[in-house]
Amino acid sequence: MLELEAVSASYGAIRALDRVSLRVDAGQIACLLGANGAGKTTTLNCVSGVVPLSGGRIRFEGENITGLPIDQIVGRGVIQVPEGREIFPELTVADNLALGTWLHRRKPAGDLFDRVYDYFPRLKEREKQHAGTLSGGEQQMLMIGRALMARPKLLLLDEPSLGLSPILIEQVFAILARIHADGVAILLVEQNARVALSVSQYGYVLENGEIRLQGASNTLIDNPEIRAAYLGG
Repeated sequence: MLELEAVSASYGAIRALDRVSLRVDAGQIACLLGANGAGKTTTLNCVSGVVPLSGGRIRFEGENITGLPIDQIVGRGVIQVPEGREIFPELTVADNLALGTWLHRRKPAGDLFDRVYDYFPRLKEREKQHAGTLSGGEQQMLMIGRALMARPKLLLLDEPSLGLSPILIEQVFAILARIHADGVAILLVEQNARVALSVSQYGYVLENGEIRLQGASNTLIDNPEIRAAYLGG
């Protein structure tokens, strides 16, 4: 479904990614692990068209999307949920969700609202509230819900557990498992390596902008290097 072939990217003179190759198959959750500054967010931003490539190629569903405008990449079904709480706080929950339908605004959206509210009943309860009044966990749900309104084939998730309590992390990842089961592929960037490897089928480890390790998630979770670096030994 998604293929990165020897992708490189730089910020000025600083090389952020160096010939990174990875893939996400249809119906798969793949995770991308690494320390802060390893290039994980840059990888997602390259896929979504936010950061231009200095080398390599990105293909989605067999088509070269390298260099396409962001809206065209989104229109093909590649939707990013960025790190942090990037919502519109003065708009209601329902209005924030409606913004996710912008590229498909001529299509009826009622079924999309029903789908999001089925995943996130709390958002249905809060649909008329200003988004800025939501808790951190509810705002994370809203960001994922808004992405679902864009009819994704592939979700790019950047640190969805950031700042959440253990209970909320469990709830969010249970919902992500449902979304995946309903046919949406996911490329997951996550500092919580244990959770990431437990929900994914395949994993990559970035180190200084290069793929250091890769393999089936149930193999990586037993890898001594992974355990020492990310799982507490």
